[in-house]
Amino acid sequence: MNHDQFLQQGRYAGLDLAGLDPQVVWDLYRHMLRLRRCEEALVREYRVAQEIRCPVHFTLGQEAVPASLALLLQPRDFLFSHHRCHGYFLAKHAPMQSLFAELFGRATGANGGLAGSQEISMPSHNFHSGAILSGALAIAAGAALGFQLRGQPEISLAGFGEAATEEGIFWEAISYAAVRKLPLIYVCENNIYSMYSHMAMRQPPIPLHERVASFGVKTRAVFGNDVAAVHRVMCEAVAQTRQGNGPWFLEFFTYRWNAHVGPESDDGFGYRPAEELEYWKSNCPIALLEEKMTAAGWPVLARRQEFLQDTDREIAAALAFARSSPFPEGGDLAALNRNPRSPVAERMLPESTFGEFDQNQAPARLAPY
Repeated sequence: MNHDQFLQQGRYAGLDLAGLDPQVVWDLYRHMLRLRRCEEALVREYRVAQEIRCPVHFTLGQEAVPASLALLLQPRDFLFSHHRCHGYFLAKHAPMQSLFAELFGRATGANGGLAGSQEISMPSHNFHSGAILSGALAIAAGAALGFQLRGQPEISLAGFGEAATEEGIFWEAISYAAVRKLPLIYVCENNIYSMYSHMAMRQPPIPLHERVASFGVKTRAVFGNDVAAVHRVMCEAVAQTRQGNGPWFLEFFTYRWNAHVGPESDDGFGYRPAEELEYWKSNCPIALLEEKMTAAGWPVLARRQEFLQDTDREIAAALAFARSSPFPEGGDLAALNRNPRSPVAERMLPESTFGEFDQNQAPARLAPY
């Protein structure tokens, strides 16, 4: 299974609602619409008065995976993400107004307006993203190890693109997770391009999920715009992982509609053919689900209007909140990057060769070089 095979098959016709609870289907639909509408609003607002000044990697066309996660993740589960993170942020039920305020650089943002889109996190919702490629993969494994050692029922999940698998830390984390049978799920949204570089230029022609399976990790590969198929395999992986049956790797074949970064098109660089983009737009995850629901007699148009009205009100409130919020005040930049006290280190230092440790000197002792 790969992107080229999907292109050769033409319009996707495999979406099947059989066995899915109708309420689950409606919830998946609503979450995808909400994410799409949110991203469209941010695209429109990106250049308005230059109020959003951070790089933004949009999620248009990749709504199915976050929609499924929104239904399956529990509050105490950890979710880590790469830089294309808005869908994951909302999947963890973090407030939309905190997302908007962060992108607008306001003090009320998820990170006080100091992180922007690529590094947005919300510890209160156990959500963390980062711009370092593959950076969260080892951290996600560490969080899973913590759950395991404490005997907790929570799981750790990391979402990333296929280019993250080109870093050594990915394979090291996979190996360790397999040996320890960690409660960890790696979700790869394979959208085939790393910036402007096609996957065929970067990796051997062996499917990722097959390479990962050789480590003894359970894997699945699914057409990532089929939200029903996505949800089925995600349910299986989450249930098995919670039961202590070890890690999973899920590969979802999908596609970003917009530029690698920012709202403008980057197709002028000629790195992807127009017919390829058109294929994936014609297989929009929202449209595919709408067609199947409509054919089954579901009241899609009425519910769509209801969902969009609710989301538009939420977006308007989030924009108003962001614009009315203050900018962060200047402060000690060093304090943003380090904690002057480290309880673990302070307990260990008295037993070390450094001699007697004065608690009152902790900040000085722990200062950087």
